[in-house]
Amino acid sequence: MRMVIRFIILILMTVGLFLLNLFTGSVDIPAGEVTDILLHGDTEGGPAAFIVLGSRVPQAVTALLAGASLTTAGLLLQTAFRNPLAGPSILGITSGAGLGVALVMLLLGGTVSFAGFTAGGYVAVLIGALAGSLAVMGLLLLFSVWLKSDLMLLIAGIMTGYLTSSVVTLLNYLSSAEGIQSFTMWGMGSFGSVSRDQLPVFSMATGIGLLLAVVLMKPLNLILLGENYARNLGVNMQRVRNLLLIATGVLTSVVTAFCGPIGFIGLAVPHIARMIFRTSDHRVIIPGCILTGGVTGLLCNLLCLLPSDIMLPLNAVTPLIGVPVILWVIFKRRG
Repeated sequence: MRMVIRFIILILMTVGLFLLNLFTGSVDIPAGEVTDILLHGDTEGGPAAFIVLGSRVPQAVTALLAGASLTTAGLLLQTAFRNPLAGPSILGITSGAGLGVALVMLLLGGTVSFAGFTAGGYVAVLIGALAGSLAVMGLLLLFSVWLKSDLMLLIAGIMTGYLTSSVVTLLNYLSSAEGIQSFTMWGMGSFGSVSRDQLPVFSMATGIGLLLAVVLMKPLNLILLGENYARNLGVNMQRVRNLLLIATGVLTSVVTAFCGPIGFIGLAVPHIARMIFRTSDHRVIIPGCILTGGVTGLLCNLLCLLPSDIMLPLNAVTPLIGVPVILWVIFKRRG
């Protein structure tokens, strides 16, 4: 019964924060007008309707899905590597996305051409981020065939991240001031970069990743009891690890491609979910992480919107939530 109450509270918090994101913004729109737009749609085609339906709704949905995706990815990694400080960026997937964007912005001048197809602007950035993330994920899948130890795979991911970061640093050093500025702005992170037209693609991609995480609930519970025990019960550890890498890669790469490299949500929020539900059962904690991550994403987006004249960078807000949680974990496990 207590679990049900906690889920209900999180659902109510999600709905409440989602509505606050719709009624809050840099442009002051009366609550009655926002309500009328949400209930009846864009009947007059005015600027208020464009702001609410074209900006605030996609931004709120993106914050909800991105927070849920990064938190779930962090939980999967922390379970797989039995390391409370593992996060979505630990395997270098986020760094791979950064490298792809850096290649597009700093080396290719913001344009991607392949087999007669040419894309520029935001589409080129998206292609670069996805290509970089998926390339690193493919490399890690190859490593997982050779490296049977989760610890060795973790170290390989960290080294891959360092390597991609060094290439990004070199590209920044050789690039123009304009290219560096564009790349820096992308690196600050934002839930407002997903347009209304791009939202279905973003929602579908993150939904696939979250569905894979749900499929992994039972084998992850068995892995908690020990790998040898899980193998004796018929769990194919290689297959589970590959599915875990795919789920984590999809969730992290899609969010990074659309929103930029977002720090601390995937690292810290799984611990908040554990504090709320006080269980390691993935049948509870994965849905709990989806809800807790969604609440955190909406809260961070709301904090970015609080200044009336500007919108704060997302990565300036996420450490306010993430750092205290990580310090708490470190001091709790200091022995």
